Amino acid sequence: MRIVTQNRTEAGYSQGNTAPRNPGSADPGMGFRAFVALIAAIMACNALGIDSMLAALPAIGHSLNIPSENDRQWIIALYMFGFGSAQLVYGPLADRYGRRPILIVSLGLFSLMSIAAGFSTSFGGMLIARLLQGVAGAAGRVLVISIVRDCYRDRQMARVMSLSFIVFLAVPIFAPTIGQLILFVADWRFIFFFLAAFAGIVGLIGGFKLKETLHPEYRRPASAAGIWQAMRTTVSDRNAIGYTLASTVVFGALMGFINSVQQIFTDIFHAPSTFPLMFACVAGSMGAAAYINSRIVERYGTRKVSHSALIGFIVISAIHVVVAAVGDETMLTFSVLQCMTMFCFGMMGSNFGSMAMESVGAIAGTASSVQGFISTCGGALIGIVIGQAFDNTTLPVAWGFLGVGVAAFLIVLTTERGRLFRAHHPMPA
Repeated sequence: MRIVTQNRTEAGYSQGNTAPRNPGSADPGMGFRAFVALIAAIMACNALGIDSMLAALPAIGHSLNIPSENDRQWIIALYMFGFGSAQLVYGPLADRYGRRPILIVSLGLFSLMSIAAGFSTSFGGMLIARLLQGVAGAAGRVLVISIVRDCYRDRQMARVMSLSFIVFLAVPIFAPTIGQLILFVADWRFIFFFLAAFAGIVGLIGGFKLKETLHPEYRRPASAAGIWQAMRTTVSDRNAIGYTLASTVVFGALMGFINSVQQIFTDIFHAPSTFPLMFACVAGSMGAAAYINSRIVERYGTRKVSHSALIGFIVISAIHVVVAAVGDETMLTFSVLQCMTMFCFGMMGSNFGSMAMESVGAIAGTASSVQGFISTCGGALIGIVIGQAFDNTTLPVAWGFLGVGVAAFLIVLTTERGRLFRAHHPMPA
């Protein structure tokens, strides 16, 4: 009996369950395009939570008596810290109770916290509401990766994430403009009310259309020992932790840009009205990169594409440092160079995330939460360092991008044992 049971388990079965162990084949209950659109909409809640209020930061600062322009960056930073830290909780919950109920509850909480932020009357109250809004939004990051990993694997997963990233990046293209348009006709508080409505609609669609993608056989008990073991597996896997750390430092560049860009266009270029257009161009370059990645990643592989993009990121950032250091920076050079670096970022993001999940599919929820905690909180810290270094020049941003690019390169080189661009041949699930 022991031999039979052992053979069944090794063949991909568990005791008392004849379902094959095949993570990556769940049925989401909707067509491919609808599935991609829903995943993108969940991701968009967080993008709107950050980008839609960038144009409103001066108005928020005036209304809530925030003394320093650099202090306004904490409205973004506190959201990101809440967003990053809470992911450690959502992963184990999603592995225990399933993806769908956590998704519905978290989107409801996101709506409530958005309303609370909209009614804030003090800087402290705003920061608390933003922290809790980020805590609620954290579920989206964990659940998106977990749900996609439940349904797809390897290069297919990278393709789905890239296609979702395209739709997702349409939000940053329009988000600052949406915020600006709301400011033309209403108070800044209505930006938060808009966020509440959007998250509520996405929650309703997910509740009615999405099936549970976590097969009962993969549900993990919410024990401290089980969670700790899953976390240890995630951080001890060379591939998983390596690409998580690479994602962390690269994400720090994006956060540094978001923290600084409104001040750059207002205080350096004296063109605050041009800011939404430039932001849209940067987001558009990332969207173009994500689309191209979705077309080529299955042919060339995640490593060849992302490693090439990382080298391009470093080269362009080095050029930007030279331009900024010699005093030749203009609004045009800044915008063009940022679009080019963000294009490279778009070719790295989803691929790094997919490679970090390659070997931890059986604990996708917990693995995603651990990776999200590290990359989001670490990236937010790096971003706030870059943002707080703002000195009325673009040099801190340029140096920040070059620094994180070199750091990411060294991390990837170590992870791959000095061999870049190699093809990866996944083992059967």
